[in-house]
Amino acid sequence: MSTTSTNLHAIDTSFVPAEIDCGDWSQIEPLARNLMERPLDTVDHLERWLLDRSELESALSEAQANRYIDMTCDTESEAKKKAFLQFVEEIEPKYKPIAFELDKRLIASPAVGQLDRNRYMVLVRDAKRDVELFREQNVPIEVELAKLDQQYQEICGVMTCEFDGQTRTMPQMGRYLEVTDRAQREAAWRAIGDRRLADADKIDDIFDKMIAHRHQLALNAGYENFRDYQHDRLRRFDYTPADCFAFHESVERLVVPLMRRLDAERREGMGLDKLRPWDMAVDVKGRAPLSPFETVDAFVDGTTKIFQRMDRDLGEMFATLRKPECLDLDSRKGKAPGGYQYNRDRIRQPFIFMNAAGLHKDLVTLLHEGGHAFHSILSADEPLLNYRHYPMEFAEVASMSMELLALPFLCEFYDEDEANRARRQQFERTLTILPWIATIDAFQHWVYTNPKHTREQRRDKWLELDRRFGSAIDWTGLEPYAERGWQRQLHLFGVPFYYIEYGIAQIGALQMWVNYRRDAKQTVAKYQAGLALGGTRPLPELWETAGLAFDFGADQMGGLMREIEAEMKVLPV
Repeated sequence: MSTTSTNLHAIDTSFVPAEIDCGDWSQIEPLARNLMERPLDTVDHLERWLLDRSELESALSEAQANRYIDMTCDTESEAKKKAFLQFVEEIEPKYKPIAFELDKRLIASPAVGQLDRNRYMVLVRDAKRDVELFREQNVPIEVELAKLDQQYQEICGVMTCEFDGQTRTMPQMGRYLEVTDRAQREAAWRAIGDRRLADADKIDDIFDKMIAHRHQLALNAGYENFRDYQHDRLRRFDYTPADCFAFHESVERLVVPLMRRLDAERREGMGLDKLRPWDMAVDVKGRAPLSPFETVDAFVDGTTKIFQRMDRDLGEMFATLRKPECLDLDSRKGKAPGGYQYNRDRIRQPFIFMNAAGLHKDLVTLLHEGGHAFHSILSADEPLLNYRHYPMEFAEVASMSMELLALPFLCEFYDEDEANRARRQQFERTLTILPWIATIDAFQHWVYTNPKHTREQRRDKWLELDRRFGSAIDWTGLEPYAERGWQRQLHLFGVPFYYIEYGIAQIGALQMWVNYRRDAKQTVAKYQAGLALGGTRPLPELWETAGLAFDFGADQMGGLMREIEAEMKVLPV
């Protein structure tokens, strides 16, 4: 699939040529030089400069997005991999030092203090942080990290299993973990685990190199460790590592006991002495797996109807994505793992990528990524690129809320009994994902504050965290699989420390769900109002506009867990 930008009506071509090739530095360099040399002595000059810079950086961002999309849709294509790496290795390293100098020009401009503070406060604050952290010697290290992540994606993208008479991708193998035949589930689980173990040492090698490179990034910037450096680089102005530890403790105290109670009910309901990892996805009553769709067309049809019933405007927005340049949903050999929404910043058009295999979790993924697409669409009229990006702690509220607000409308895919099963699964998944988020985040805190650790120590720490936060699974005889469980979490490789955001955002999404049950129309209106702000306001204000309290402490979490408990009591098992 080609992802070449063609929707030129959305482009302001007054500064950047419409047909610029951002893979050719000779076309970028004159524009960058113009931005470096123009006077910024008045508010008018500065604001025009900000718009022109935004246009150039939107073009660069979209060029990288197109190459990343092409590569992840077809990891076996050498040409697409080469195009992505060419941009990462040749264009990004040349522009990053210029972006740093442009940030310095902004901050040093005599007109910066005359800008409308309400309009530009976040932008100037972020630029100051970026200037504080930038080190030119870190640019080539970032290039190496991008190449290592590409290697991880490539390894995972070609993983397949010979199973049940066919070659199957990892997402397709997920079907077998829900079948009622326990022996077949175990065989599928072991096939998946064995395939992952075949490349486990390669993935460990990649991660070891990443840790060393990231520690050097931090040292170069004057930090003792990558954890503290990355928290600042992620512009976490409104919470600290200590708040993350408090989140871990709240999850351990308030969520893990509920999850393990569900585990006990599962074990008893299935008549088992012990739960094994292949027992966690199957229906407790032995019912066939939920199968919401057979074809991608039916999948998109049903999801569109859900959004239309949730809110007419949301339904219309989602319907605009129904074209190949916006959706690549099926699972096939050679696609990278996972799912994402990536905005093309110049034409301001979202793209959703996933690996649909006919499972209920595919529906959850598309609802989730649809929320991200709404965020991109609702903030698309913002002229400044900086403000068309937003804090992840709010971006994930946009997506996770859609999973929950869709619950009343699941009959677009299921009968009422099946819909209730799916609703119960959603809350069970919440009680499972929060401990997993705490596990991954705590793991990263340890990894990067102990950068000289051995692989054996890393293994032991991972197992310790599983004992603290994990489900009540018996891993006897399966220790090699358990020790490498972290390797399947792609965030650890490509976007380090981008995971606690999911936990914080889940608290926001649950608040949205509670609000929606009380006043659906007002809740969706506030949801859209918050998303339309893009990144123009500080994080707590974005939440407040959306009708939420930026609070992920124990009291808030405890109240939401009680709401979930009450809801699950009326949902049939």
